[in-house]
Amino acid sequence: MLAQARETRFDLAQIETPMSDAPQTSFSDAERLARLRLIRAGSIGPSTFWALIERFGSANRAIAALPALARKSAKARPIMLPSLDETEREVDATTKRGGKIIACGELGFPLALAALDAPPPLITVLGNAKLLQRDSVAIVGARNASALGQRFAREIAQDLGAAGLVIVSGLARGIDTAAHRGSLQTGTIAVMAGGVDVVYPPENQALHKEIAERGALVTEMPLGLQPTAPHFPRRNRIISGLARGVVVVEATLNSGSLITARLAGEQGRDVFAVPGSPLDPRAKGTNSLLRQGAILTESADDVLTTLRPHHFLPAREKTRPEATPPPTQNTDTLQAEILRRLGPAPVEIDELIRLLDASPAEMSAALLDLEFAGHLTRHPGQKVSIAASS
Repeated sequence: MLAQARETRFDLAQIETPMSDAPQTSFSDAERLARLRLIRAGSIGPSTFWALIERFGSANRAIAALPALARKSAKARPIMLPSLDETEREVDATTKRGGKIIACGELGFPLALAALDAPPPLITVLGNAKLLQRDSVAIVGARNASALGQRFAREIAQDLGAAGLVIVSGLARGIDTAAHRGSLQTGTIAVMAGGVDVVYPPENQALHKEIAERGALVTEMPLGLQPTAPHFPRRNRIISGLARGVVVVEATLNSGSLITARLAGEQGRDVFAVPGSPLDPRAKGTNSLLRQGAILTESADDVLTTLRPHHFLPAREKTRPEATPPPTQNTDTLQAEILRRLGPAPVEIDELIRLLDASPAEMSAALLDLEFAGHLTRHPGQKVSIAASS
């Protein structure tokens, strides 16, 4: 089944993302540290980070404005902002481990990842960072994978790697492990849910070391952080965000692999699914994806034929936003109108702008104030909802 795929060779010029259009910025050391401090602050995720940069124009100015934002309401959430010394220690420790921290927009930040809606503001990379500049395909699947599923994942990873694609996965047991092992020779990227130095699961210690030496380890989390359940969806978002497509080999109906597939679809990536026996619970998820329109995949040819004519669109510039002009509408009035129209279901920010006849700058300022006051929750896709506590 895979023999023909092994003989398939595409010219890399046909499938590699052209990097000449990538936004490249040289941040000052102070601004780079400020961006790291800002994203490491408690309760500030990527969406809030970019909203702050959009409003204030730089991380330094956003940090200076945080105390005033926190005073907007008695219900304001505490902002756990690390000190400059703590941030410098993280950078130094990462460097001593042989890694580096790359900000979105800088040379070396993956173009595909920068094109996401609210991309990770910074990533930590250990190993061969040049792999992040090459086109990649993600391979994910069940942790308790079958022997045949692991063999398929290993072999399709070998075939796709031989065709010039880097393989991305999550270093989990089962399918992830097989995909990484199949692509160690040609290029593999492991996306971590915790710190880049934290091996999870522990039995992949040797594989983690091999990938650090021959591939690349990537995370948006700080060094030394032990992964917890909320970290894995964020890891999955990076797995799909780095890749041109996601291949799901085996997956139960409630698996994290289906979350990765859903995120891939939302990000405009191709989703490939390997069919399986209806008697095997590990095939329920992949067969469900096929019913939803995923591309039936029996060999690397199915992936390569789909991806060959495709190129990423240029990444949106997210590196040098101009500080928005001061709002002209009464912010308190606008906030009240926003809260009247929000419910538990997420609403697009653009819809609120149209509905309330507000400028983007006015809406950005009002939403930030409501968020820091604890009244609003941000969601992927530039959406917001009323906070549960409100």
